[in-house]
Amino acid sequence: MHKRYIVNIMDKQFGLFETDNNVNSKPLAYRLRPENIDYFFGQSKIKNKFNSLNIENIPHIILWGPPGTGKTTLSKILAQKAKLQLFNFNAVLGGVNDLRKIIQEALTLKSSSGIKSAIFIDEIHRFNKAQQDALLPYLEAGDFVLFGATTEYPQTSLNKAILSRVQLWAFEKLDFKSLLSLLDNAVNLEKIKIDRDVLEYIANYCNGDARSALNELELIINHKGYEDLSIDEIKTNILNVQRKYDKNSERHYDVISAFIKSIRGSDTNAAILWLAVMIDGGETPEFIARRLIISASEDIGNADPRALQVATSCHYSIKNIGMPEARIILAQATTYLAQAPKSNSSYLAIDEALSFVKNNPTIEVPTHLRNHHPDKKNYKYPHSFSNHWTEQDYQGFSFNFFTSSNIGYERMQKEYLDKIKRAH
Repeated sequence: MHKRYIVNIMDKQFGLFETDNNVNSKPLAYRLRPENIDYFFGQSKIKNKFNSLNIENIPHIILWGPPGTGKTTLSKILAQKAKLQLFNFNAVLGGVNDLRKIIQEALTLKSSSGIKSAIFIDEIHRFNKAQQDALLPYLEAGDFVLFGATTEYPQTSLNKAILSRVQLWAFEKLDFKSLLSLLDNAVNLEKIKIDRDVLEYIANYCNGDARSALNELELIINHKGYEDLSIDEIKTNILNVQRKYDKNSERHYDVISAFIKSIRGSDTNAAILWLAVMIDGGETPEFIARRLIISASEDIGNADPRALQVATSCHYSIKNIGMPEARIILAQATTYLAQAPKSNSSYLAIDEALSFVKNNPTIEVPTHLRNHHPDKKNYKYPHSFSNHWTEQDYQGFSFNFFTSSNIGYERMQKEYLDKIKRAH
């Protein structure tokens, strides 16, 4: 049986840890935090990093990963193992002045008693540049150890000066086996009986989040007469297991990527699936519509010019309609784009032309095409010729940027141009 962790609470002013005499009034997830790495579930790679540390010389560490994967818990285990006084700071609730007070307290403790401190900064990605810069001289001097927790990708959310002074520890969602072990341990420690099917259900649907899993378990054991309820009744009446979709997380980008790639691949069912995932997760309808507009030009283009009209009409409409009805408009645009003929000729053409322009000297406009020039008289006005076309040099050199896909309406355009050129 795994040992229970009687956690400490933090002093409101400086984040000092004190003994919690009311631990039983705390949430289950709080009460069952481990105090030893041996009782830390999942995260085998993190455990290997922990066990390889020189505990006498702990580095600055940014703990990065999804919610409920053990970042805060591990910081406490690290501080306890290294005999560091741990201060807590939340980047959402405090500013630079609050942070400096904590730093000063840590420095005073070190100078007066020789006790080294660690400062745990939760949601460190919320720090602006000034707050991050305030840490630099202390990190450089090693005045305290920094533990930072973030759900955002550190390489883009933290500045390079901070990143050069820290180790990055990447946490992963807990797998089914780890979550089930966590729940088994909780059931044993709480001395309760829960149907195994219920524990497996929680482990399956908590999206790798240990805190969420324990919160769901606590909902059950706090429900009067839960022992007599069937698993279906527990699922329906008690549990609040939810699918996770964080608009600011990596999953946000993964899902929209799958959505656009499904449209590009003409898989209508997959496109509708990912649209439903985004809508269910509370994604902003305008964001989805903007991506549809991009896809209409990038992936469909002139193979079906109406796709861009549909996408822009969708964007206009949802701003005036709003949810939940906007879902229908998004679905219509999505299915139209997924089933439309595809061409990326325009996308490839502009990128090739831009590359050509960037890699060559200034491209001069041929004199007969200029706005004011003696050679302007040599310009041939296409409307004066049959079919409103005549042979003429519009570049000043010969280079082909655009190649028709020969698909859909784009094929009709090419056939038309080929026809009038042959006529001349």
